[in-house]
Amino acid sequence: MFRVILVMDIFNRSVVLAKGGNRENYRPISDSSKVCSSSDPVDIVELLHPREVYIADLNVLQGKGSLETNVGVIREVSLRADTMLDFGISSLQDVDKALSIAGTAVIGTETGMLSTIRDAASGNPGKISVSIDIKHGKVLKKDPELPESPFEIVKLLNSFPLKDLIFLDLDRVGTASGFDPDFLRKLVKCSSHSVLLAGGVKDMEDLFTLEELEVKGALIATAIHSGSVPQTVLSSGLRPNNKK
Repeated sequence: MFRVILVMDIFNRSVVLAKGGNRENYRPISDSSKVCSSSDPVDIVELLHPREVYIADLNVLQGKGSLETNVGVIREVSLRADTMLDFGISSLQDVDKALSIAGTAVIGTETGMLSTIRDAASGNPGKISVSIDIKHGKVLKKDPELPESPFEIVKLLNSFPLKDLIFLDLDRVGTASGFDPDFLRKLVKCSSHSVLLAGGVKDMEDLFTLEELEVKGALIATAIHSGSVPQTVLSSGLRPNNKK
């Protein structure tokens, strides 16, 4: 089954709409959503019934508060859906904090060292996802040990007991601008882990295309809130017989 994962960017306990990775310009999701009138994370989960949720804690990621700001609502969400949590993890202590709140800790190349990824994965097999973060066509990375090429990063991570890999193109987040199928086909081919795409999905046809490329899932928000992808796929996933 192709996984459709609801993204919730949370700032000051509210869900905001991400666009192009410009985090300081995010607005409450209720300002533009066609499917929900609330920006409360728990209200949204109870309305949309997602099987999986990816949460980015923007207070921590932007240095505008601690994990304590949103921890209560994140815990409530994780009681209602399988939750992946990203707050800019950079240490094993951060990993422990994330896993005390959510089922999966997401370590992004933007903030995580290779040694942290290695140790976190070996100590928590199947509970760590790595996000390969891209902006302006380049990998955002803190650790010089990580290669410049996303393909080489994928190969480097193949031996780690990760849950999955997320390819996050920040320039495409919230834009519904599509994705590069040839690039994704190559990325999937060199990975021993499930590959998930974040950023750019605009409609159901995009989801079917990703499935054909053997991408295992997509992280989406804008396509759900615009109504171009029905909310039912959040709870049922995408199956071949969904396509007409």
